[in-house]
Amino acid sequence: MLRGLFILGLAIVLGGGAYFALRDDGLLELVTAARVEQALLDNRVPAPMAACMGPRLADRLSISQLRALERAKPQAGESTIPLSTGEAMARLRRVDDREAVEQVVLVAGGCGFDMMLKRL
Repeated sequence: MLRGLFILGLAIVLGGGAYFALRDDGLLELVTAARVEQALLDNRVPAPMAACMGPRLADRLSISQLRALERAKPQAGESTIPLSTGEAMARLRRVDDREAVEQVVLVAGGCGFDMMLKRL
């Protein structure tokens, strides 16, 4: 009987922890949004823009898509920020995930528009 209660208690604790981590706005999502925001900041996206984009991208993209976006980071010999349209397009082609790129463009546009409206 004691063993059964232990197993039941363990199941409740594990289930509660999984719910807390995986639910909407759960720990996993918050960590992912924070990591996306930090990656944007590391790539010199202004802080207000990164704060806006991080949670939105974490909501819209899978972990594998977020990892695919990492392929757009500068490689040896490239500047931190693309210096030409051609260089920006070459980085986007490295991502090889059209949906991920579309979401980045949509989120960036939406955040830019939101920031513009707040200034008015």
